[in-house]
Amino acid sequence: MRIEGIVALVTGGASGLGAATARLLAAQGARPVLVDRDAEGLAAVAGELEAPWAAFDVADAVAAERELARLAREAGVPRLLVNCAGIAPAARIVGRDGPMDLADFEAVIRVNLVGSFNMMRLVAARMSELEPLEDGERGVIVNTASVAAFEGQIGQAAYSASKGGIAALTLPAAREFADRGIRVVAVAPGLFATPMLLGMPEKVQNSLAATVPFPRRFGRPEEYASLVLHICANPMLNGCVLRLDGALRMAPR
Repeated sequence: MRIEGIVALVTGGASGLGAATARLLAAQGARPVLVDRDAEGLAAVAGELEAPWAAFDVADAVAAERELARLAREAGVPRLLVNCAGIAPAARIVGRDGPMDLADFEAVIRVNLVGSFNMMRLVAARMSELEPLEDGERGVIVNTASVAAFEGQIGQAAYSASKGGIAALTLPAAREFADRGIRVVAVAPGLFATPMLLGMPEKVQNSLAATVPFPRRFGRPEEYASLVLHICANPMLNGCVLRLDGALRMAPR
């Protein structure tokens, strides 16, 4: 799918992978539309790109339906959805103070997995009504998994479960949407230079970066964005989970 001129909806667009993706899409001629809970950060990135935006919780069914309808009226129906919104708190299942609070586990699943599914179902319904392009394609959905879906570390039970759900969702969604001309692909990043990692002490950052075989550094958000563009351009990428990790395999801790 050529991205020039298409509407591209990016969640988590206020920072990190989402912001980098929105910037690259805009530079390549797409028309990004941004979503995030962080209204202040979102307004700054959207202002930079002159892009429509909406601040809401991606797992809120009512708010999402209302705001997506407004954005569709304002900017048009997306042919590309990139789900980058997510959270990554760390907690052991049973810690020093006892079992993990169930509400904390539910919060991670809600944002990362339910939120991605919520956006996918609502956007795919609208994509399905678009006229197919020359090759029969109507749109592309890119969800963000993680290497933690496969090698979750101690303290990542909730995060790993949420990202494992994203990985498992990919193939059945792609199969269901095939007749509609919509592809579904997941990207599983390794250690990327997002605000979450860059907020750690420098010593910790250096230690983590050294675990990546090659290149021995954090991934750059622009490299994630570049893969999103390639997914759009390559029609045979469908129903798969693509690791983007420099050959990293996470240790237990």
